[in-house]
Amino acid sequence: MSPYLPPSPVRRSFPNLLLLSLLGIVLSACSGPLYGPPEGTLYIVGGAASLDNYHEFIALAGGPEAKIVVFPTAGGAETYDAERIITQWRERYGATNVVMLHTTDPAVADTEEFVRDLQEADAVFFLGGRQWHLVDAYYGTRTHQEFHRLLGRGGVIGGSSAGASIQASFLARGAEEGNTLMIAPEPEHRVGLGFLRNAAVDQHIDRRDRWDDLREIVLEHPRLIGVGISEATAVIVQKDRFRVSGRGQVAVHDYFRRFAYPDTVHYLVLQPGEGFDLRTRRSLPADR
Repeated sequence: MSPYLPPSPVRRSFPNLLLLSLLGIVLSACSGPLYGPPEGTLYIVGGAASLDNYHEFIALAGGPEAKIVVFPTAGGAETYDAERIITQWRERYGATNVVMLHTTDPAVADTEEFVRDLQEADAVFFLGGRQWHLVDAYYGTRTHQEFHRLLGRGGVIGGSSAGASIQASFLARGAEEGNTLMIAPEPEHRVGLGFLRNAAVDQHIDRRDRWDDLREIVLEHPRLIGVGISEATAVIVQKDRFRVSGRGQVAVHDYFRRFAYPDTVHYLVLQPGEGFDLRTRRSLPADR
């Protein structure tokens, strides 16, 4: 099985922390990207997504007529008003071909009928809430596989707040108990959907003063890169590089380059327009 696809939909298994640590070693033997998707684009917003963020996401997806599937599942409700969500995307954001998908039942997410719109989609967007709801509904199902297949055909996966953190392989703030816990006590909620591999993503780092919070995860799992994103700010990931877009800053937590020296700042700050090479773990100037 390709290392870029989730487990078979017939078995929902959650890797333990040892396997997550070993993932970096296994992927180092691959010739393709180690962090971002081999094809396609990730659009990861740190919460409070602005109108500019949505317009940029739609442009990356292919423009107003691109088929976009919106998932509100992180919100934690049993049902959502699809017409209200679709109308917002059409009238406020300018997307004309939007579908909403939602279930809390992984058995439903594992059906051919549920994934039919995904198979024709150009892009997916995850709305905010609590990221563990997305794990419970979609991890290891046909829906999870279709997310990866969408990227494989050059599509775009975006999300804001919980929809940002869920995109990483390690799930920050996944505890059912509350979002102040960086590492969930329940193992199944330490695992994200894995579009951005060997990484953990945090959000709302500016307004909620979470600049240093990813330190806990990276100290526990040194092979992971931590990416903390401010509000109304996105990282746009293609293969093993990303660039910062929007209004705020991004904090990159790297154990090997930062935490080896305890008297220094614990993260690298990137400004809008600047980039980062995840493989070499080096910042890139705004003109590259």
